[in-house]
Amino acid sequence: MPVMVEPEKKGKKDKKPKKPAAGGVKDPAAEGKDFTHLVRLAGVVVDGRLPLPKALMKIKGVGPRVAESLIMKLGLPVDTRVGTMNEEQLAQVEGKLGEINTLLPAWMLNRRRDFESGADLHRIGPELDIQKREDINREKKIKSYRGVRHSFNLPVRGQRTRSSFRTGSTVGVSRKKGGFK
Repeated sequence: MPVMVEPEKKGKKDKKPKKPAAGGVKDPAAEGKDFTHLVRLAGVVVDGRLPLPKALMKIKGVGPRVAESLIMKLGLPVDTRVGTMNEEQLAQVEGKLGEINTLLPAWMLNRRRDFESGADLHRIGPELDIQKREDINREKKIKSYRGVRHSFNLPVRGQRTRSSFRTGSTVGVSRKKGGFK
């Protein structure tokens, strides 16, 4: 006996499953009751769906290598979502961020041989911005080459300035109106 197959209806296509949000982030509803959508880490509000290394990288002064090293020191799994962490774990992460100078080797720190103290430091968040501003102001005050370049809003690191960093149009080739003779 032949099997009857219904013809497909026009206009109705199979719905594709929804893709996860940006960065392969899972749906928070699937996480459970103890899930926190927004988590505050070192003064930065972070999406709770992010894995711990990506969440740490949202903090200014913490890059991928520093984030991975901190997680290894904490002994936490790398794929842990920040929203699933409890208060004790978050306090532990914040504590380690505060003492990052002692945890990491000197070559990983962003402020080695500090001008004022001579110590190896690692600044994060607004401290990093403040320290950078103070360094630039100190160079302007002593009128070093870099300080002078900063004060005139010119590039500091040796870039060409013939056509780049111009406020108006770039310099091009100008031709005489008469043509060649």
